[in-house]
Amino acid sequence: MLWEKTFSHVSGVAFVIPLDSAVLRMKIAVIGQSVFGLEVFKELRKEGHQIVGVFTIPDKDGKADPLGAEAEKDGVPVFKFPRWRLKGGAIPEVVEAYKATGAELNVLPFCSQFIPMEVIDHPARGSIIYHPSLLPRHRGASAINWTLIHGDRKCGFTVFWADDGLDTGPILLQRECDVEPDDTVNTLYNRFLFPEGVKGTVDAVRLIAEGKAPKIVQPEEGATYEGIQKKDKAKIDWNQPSQALHNWIRGNDKVPGAWAEIDGQKITFYGSTLVDNIATAGGQSLEIPGASRPGLVTKAGLVLFGNDGKTLLVKNLQFEDGKMIAAAQYFSRGTGTSVELTENEKAFADQMRVSKERAIDDSTDFFKSGAASMDVVRLVEEVKLRASGCQLQNEDVYMNPTFQDFVPDEELVVDYVRIVRLKPDTQLFVNGEFVDAEGGKTYKTINPTDGMPICDVSLAQVRDVDIAVAAAKDAFEEGEWGKMNPRDRGRLIYKLADLMEEHQEELATIESMDSGAVYTLALKTHVGMSIQTFRYFSGTRLADRFHTLCIRSGSTIPINQARPNRNLTFTRKEPIGVCAIVIPWNYPLMMLAWKTAACLAAGNTVVLKPAQVTPLTAVKFAELSARAGFPKGVINILPGSGALVGQRLADHPDVRKLGFTGSTPVGKHIMKSCAVSNVKKVSLELGGKSSARSIFSDCDMEKAVGECAVFFNKGENCIAAGRLFVEENIHDHYVQRVVDEVKKMKIGDPLDRSTDHGPQNHKAHLDKLVEFCQTGVQEGATLVCGGKQVARPGFFFEPTIFTDVQDHMFIAKEESFGPIMILSKFKSGDVEEVLRRANATEYGLASGVFTRDIGKALLVSEKLNAGTVFVNTYNKTDVAAPFGGFKQSGFGKDLGKRRCLWVEFPSHRFSRPG
Repeated sequence: MLWEKTFSHVSGVAFVIPLDSAVLRMKIAVIGQSVFGLEVFKELRKEGHQIVGVFTIPDKDGKADPLGAEAEKDGVPVFKFPRWRLKGGAIPEVVEAYKATGAELNVLPFCSQFIPMEVIDHPARGSIIYHPSLLPRHRGASAINWTLIHGDRKCGFTVFWADDGLDTGPILLQRECDVEPDDTVNTLYNRFLFPEGVKGTVDAVRLIAEGKAPKIVQPEEGATYEGIQKKDKAKIDWNQPSQALHNWIRGNDKVPGAWAEIDGQKITFYGSTLVDNIATAGGQSLEIPGASRPGLVTKAGLVLFGNDGKTLLVKNLQFEDGKMIAAAQYFSRGTGTSVELTENEKAFADQMRVSKERAIDDSTDFFKSGAASMDVVRLVEEVKLRASGCQLQNEDVYMNPTFQDFVPDEELVVDYVRIVRLKPDTQLFVNGEFVDAEGGKTYKTINPTDGMPICDVSLAQVRDVDIAVAAAKDAFEEGEWGKMNPRDRGRLIYKLADLMEEHQEELATIESMDSGAVYTLALKTHVGMSIQTFRYFSGTRLADRFHTLCIRSGSTIPINQARPNRNLTFTRKEPIGVCAIVIPWNYPLMMLAWKTAACLAAGNTVVLKPAQVTPLTAVKFAELSARAGFPKGVINILPGSGALVGQRLADHPDVRKLGFTGSTPVGKHIMKSCAVSNVKKVSLELGGKSSARSIFSDCDMEKAVGECAVFFNKGENCIAAGRLFVEENIHDHYVQRVVDEVKKMKIGDPLDRSTDHGPQNHKAHLDKLVEFCQTGVQEGATLVCGGKQVARPGFFFEPTIFTDVQDHMFIAKEESFGPIMILSKFKSGDVEEVLRRANATEYGLASGVFTRDIGKALLVSEKLNAGTVFVNTYNKTDVAAPFGGFKQSGFGKDLGKRRCLWVEFPSHRFSRPG
């Protein structure tokens, strides 16, 4: 018999069904350069196409372009022509060399050279080009810049058929995304234009191979052409509204960089954000020639004013010599305290000082020595390679260009919390080692408090999943883990819990920064319960050992042949093997603990995908597991997307069980994938609004008001009491009491111990909450308070209350997963009515009832269709109590085996199984 536990996953993951591989393979010439061209090249080869030639730019300073270097490594012919045309005509030898490849299709993913029409028109299937705008808008080489400068709400890319015009050929394929308020050229490129552009280019080739590629003539209406945006053209015109200034700065961030003359120097501005009501007390005035008002240097950065009086905030400034500083430090440059290096750090500094090119002393300036942007990237990567665990960013080089400034290492000081040295690993953890993702792919994880990147995290690819699963399988079947007895496993798990407790403040700080959880809650619940969970499943305490042994044990079965033939039949519960776990973003570490601890206690191995937006505590957990002594391959952590990593785990034939949390439609697809692949077991905690909480007139009002669980953890709680039925004769009084409590809540920095309500987890979720409330108002519900984003940087949303909500309304039926309370009345004394309405849903994760009448409480709790029912309390969890849903809220249990009923009376509380 196989061990079964409940696992969870990240909400909202979209899974991609693999496409039919039986498509025509073509001979393709790839013409272009850069990492983008490299990724297109690799994907086309994976599709089975023959790359007959790569035409790229010549080596620069002895360094090959990434596309050319990869092609040479793969044995593909590479041509590095410095030019294709001379004096307005094609160079015959170059054209002949191209024609000799026999290409049927030209693919130009990114190309800075002018390719003659003799080459464009030669292939039988033509030539296609990737362009980073929604043509016909923004033709030209600086399309992304101008998309932002013009304040476009939509961004996207076009794959079009090449002709003799400038980006004027027929459209084959287009895809678009929303432009976020503070997007820059880099963020748009990294978030959408690069990853989706690679996919789109490959999809376009697939359409051509299938004979389905359209040719849509570009309309001239709405067509624009802007020239190349260069540094000399990027000077800021201050006589504009704040929105236009913001668009200009971010539209030139990072290249070429918007600039202005200040104090006789050319200063470049980076990291612009539109802000309202920003605190300027204590700010120092900075005269900016041409600006409508002086800027203000504040702790948050440089506050600038448009000619409409509105404000924007700039985070970083760069000087003509290449030195970059935080804008808040403009008046305090050169006043910082020195950092004393240890002997080991001094030795490392001496290693970094060695150069084949020239002698390096403390005053050597990186940029004045001839370094460029690509050299910054190489330096950062080399330091990371030599100094394992060093979290260095490109900006650190710009801000510290001299050697003596670059070497010192500072501690991260977090306001309101004691100083914590934060250096979490950000790579994948596979087979006991931290490794880069295939192709070195990374993404930025964002701090929801200010919307700024925390660090780059490795982005797992399909091959990384395969390697991790193979490592987990080997550890289970051949490694020492598979041979280890339960007691020794328990000791390792308990040791891991001890290490987590030792690092609990660091874990809580990381969790707070990465997820927006209030620090005090992160310390007590996110981290505290995680530690309890691992200790519980380690089985080393007397009571816990009894529980753990019971759920692991099998049973003996009396059979007819037992006597006189002396036959004995018994069952055993065995570990199942490789378990895939995909955890959500609302409780990143706690969900990891709930799912992983039971798996490990049973002797399984784990491949875990943390939520893409909250990966950092999972990666820190991997480090602690290695320090605890877990054998290689037992625990593997793969930050990445659900569509790629999650789908591959669902499809993988060596994964024996998968746990998933998210929407019901995706859960159904997961079940199908698990069935089709290898009939793997699956546990689901799915979305949907849980059965409502019912508040009767005989309740303890103080307790009913105090247990407003919908605002717990900013409403990002799978059992949040989002919908309440309140008996009509106390409805208005109850609403007023809750509103009074909401008004007392302090919204702010989650690292401030006095904060009650932190930011929502990520921008997309914040936008959904705003839309959810707009829908409620449109449907006719009464918005009592809240309903909008807080006017400050970050992803803050006001605690919200709706009344007069009818059962048919969208906001009554759908889950907001945010701090939004939905209240409806029910007739006094009509218990059957409230039960009917509460159960009129296809979902049933948790529900609750508040009443002093024990008979009523037990009746309602018995009739409510929910996995957990709370009586006179709410949102209580314990490592010994089961957790899981009914109906389309999923199946399988965390932490236990049966439905749970929590009851709280004035004098005591007890838990009983249902």
